[in-house]
Amino acid sequence: MTILCVRFQLPPTREAALPELLGLLEEFTPVVEALPPDRALADLRGAERYFKRDAVELASVIRVRALALHGVDCAIGAGPGPMLARMALKDARPGVTCVVPEDAAVDFLAGRPVAALPGVGAATARVLCEYGLDTLGRVAAAPLSTLQRLVGAKAARELHEKANGVDRGRVVPNGVSRSLATERPFTRDELDPDQHRRALLSAAEELGSRLRALDKVCRTLTLTVRYADRTATTRSRTLGEPTAHSAALTRAAYGMYEALGLQRARVRSVSLRAEGLDPAEQASHQLTFDPTDEKLRRIEEAADRARARFGPLAVLPGALAA
Repeated sequence: MTILCVRFQLPPTREAALPELLGLLEEFTPVVEALPPDRALADLRGAERYFKRDAVELASVIRVRALALHGVDCAIGAGPGPMLARMALKDARPGVTCVVPEDAAVDFLAGRPVAALPGVGAATARVLCEYGLDTLGRVAAAPLSTLQRLVGAKAARELHEKANGVDRGRVVPNGVSRSLATERPFTRDELDPDQHRRALLSAAEELGSRLRALDKVCRTLTLTVRYADRTATTRSRTLGEPTAHSAALTRAAYGMYEALGLQRARVRSVSLRAEGLDPAEQASHQLTFDPTDEKLRRIEEAADRARARFGPLAVLPGALAA
């Protein structure tokens, strides 16, 4: 087990602490890949030799240092590759490292739904399930030729390898991209989808306003939904064009929310993160003849001037959609 996938238990008010925690990991290895807002991959092959400890022992040291130096607990998954480490993290809890040994990878994967495999989207999972390949064990046992007919040659080879525990991924060192985030917590666990959407509308308007104030546009929007049982679902979407337009951010947020297909989920909070920020002057904008869109942009400009003059509460959240 040479790869760790670490999820730091960061409260929303401390998401900016991720770079410091990445620095903690970099004390053990320079091969660290940030997975905002709260995760990271670390390749400990060199660290195992240097410290003469295996990855699981080093994971315990990392956890203790995170608690002692930053007051942050973490859950850690360990595996022979990034894919297995990520999947192990789903079974990990704060204070416990979930380990997937290389010789037990097939058994670990066998009973899991095919949609749990990284890289398998909803459409691919639906096709496989229609033919009875609803678990990774069944996918692993299926003939490669069958998979190729269902999902194509290249995708079939990758899917077959991953289902059999072959993890060819690698940790790619990077930095935390500049981003903006905002969260909308509910006063109680919220079941009403209309309330979820109102919160997303308010969050998207705030992000758009902050981006425009900084003369920035974002290329990616990430939605995180936190539930009453303290679990969370995160989805990201690359926008059609870099934007700071609140209406475009709202559409993307609604699209990701609808794709989750939540059925009476008890939601504790929703948050949006704008990532991949670029200067607005470098962004292009697709011209449109839609009078409604142009009207919204003019309203945004007026609202931004009101906020600049009278403060952020000059325009109430959701007012632009009225």
